[in-house]
Amino acid sequence: MSDSPTLVTAQHFQYLMERTRGDDPSLKELKQAAKAAGIPSIWVNPAQASFMQILLKLSGAMEVVDVGTLAGYSAITMARALPKGGRVCTLELVKKHADFARAWIEKSDVADKIELFEGNAREILPTFETNSADACFLDADKSGYEFYLKECLRIVGKGGLFMVDNAFAFGELFADKPTDPETPAVRRFNEIMAKEHRIHSVIVPLGDGCWVGIKE
Repeated sequence: MSDSPTLVTAQHFQYLMERTRGDDPSLKELKQAAKAAGIPSIWVNPAQASFMQILLKLSGAMEVVDVGTLAGYSAITMARALPKGGRVCTLELVKKHADFARAWIEKSDVADKIELFEGNAREILPTFETNSADACFLDADKSGYEFYLKECLRIVGKGGLFMVDNAFAFGELFADKPTDPETPAVRRFNEIMAKEHRIHSVIVPLGDGCWVGIKE
């Protein structure tokens, strides 16, 4: 064994995707409908979704906070990993996205496990009870990540699971002149997360990079 890592290439990712459980017909249909409705195609890929499901199952999570619903893909996939009685509380600011997600959640196989909160997460999260959740997934505006993390550190109990998407800043993490305006916010958040002593965390190189951690 060596401390030197195997450098992961696009070929490795393709290999990985071909050997990971993919989307079922309903999720494929959701994505197609979302694109047709003009919803941005920025959901996590199936390999990352499977990884998140595995983490949720291993952690035994019952209550999950999902900041950033978009089309509802992540909420549905996470809800499928929860046991009977589990719930994903998913938050969405944009009405168009919330309306679309609500319709697809209602006709999914986990409609009874998802509650959609429409509005600003900065106003909604403070209403959630302390230590009321077992896990959280942050995948919304990157400038809000620091606030969302602060609130989720209150909401998620000790031993709870933290997952945060886009740690690689849309592929522009090391760009000298990034084109995405949210790249600087991702860089700042990565430094905050790396120094957050209350969470034992690591960036997993799936999708666009996903922070995974446990609250200590």
